[in-house]
Amino acid sequence: MPEVLAPAYYTARGRGWRRDVWALLHPPYTAWHLSYVVIGASLAPRVSGLRLAATLVAFFLAVGVAAHALDELNGRPLRTSIPNWVLKAAGVIGLAGAVGLGLAALPIVGVGLLPFIALGVLFVFAYNLELLGGRMHGDFWFALSWGAFPLVTAYFAQTGSVSIGAVAAGAAAFALSFGQRVLSTPARALRRKTRSVTGAVTLSDGSQVALDEATLLRPLERALRAFSWGVVALAVGLVSSKLL
Repeated sequence: MPEVLAPAYYTARGRGWRRDVWALLHPPYTAWHLSYVVIGASLAPRVSGLRLAATLVAFFLAVGVAAHALDELNGRPLRTSIPNWVLKAAGVIGLAGAVGLGLAALPIVGVGLLPFIALGVLFVFAYNLELLGGRMHGDFWFALSWGAFPLVTAYFAQTGSVSIGAVAAGAAAFALSFGQRVLSTPARALRRKTRSVTGAVTLSDGSQVALDEATLLRPLERALRAFSWGVVALAVGLVSSKLL
């Protein structure tokens, strides 16, 4: 029998609540997408640490907790043993907390924040539960929801407006997130849906390189690791230049 791979490179194959919670939070990817919040806020002429902290908490609750809990509820891709009621509660509480923070910020930021709050709720439900026949569960919507949207929202939370620079940076976050999903989709398929891989690549000199899951996964996941921590480092550098 071939070895069963862990469902993600940052999770273990075993069981236990610590493993399940770690897997559910998707730490590298959550940090990656929260970095877009930091980058968006850092583009503002003046950065409010309080607004940035509130925006980070809101997106952590919405993406890191609610979206990932609903995603696991929809088919158990991470193979956790977390009860359904816990996942549902995490989804509801996480999203309610994010919405509550957004509503609390309305007197400070302005009513222009309302469309961002509504879009955030739509993205969480439509993408992670594959509503509308899964039409919003694809590369484009992932890049828009978890790349461009956090960055532009964070900029708006700082300034109450949207600038050309924020839109351009949002496009960059969209492109990075699109690339992330292009890499992660085949990696997930290999880890979660593949029984075995056989074959070889014949090079121009006649030599052969055997193909297996590890060979196919290595370049995909090395790139994902590099991009995730690279974006985090960029965010830290930008916000440090503004606040320190």
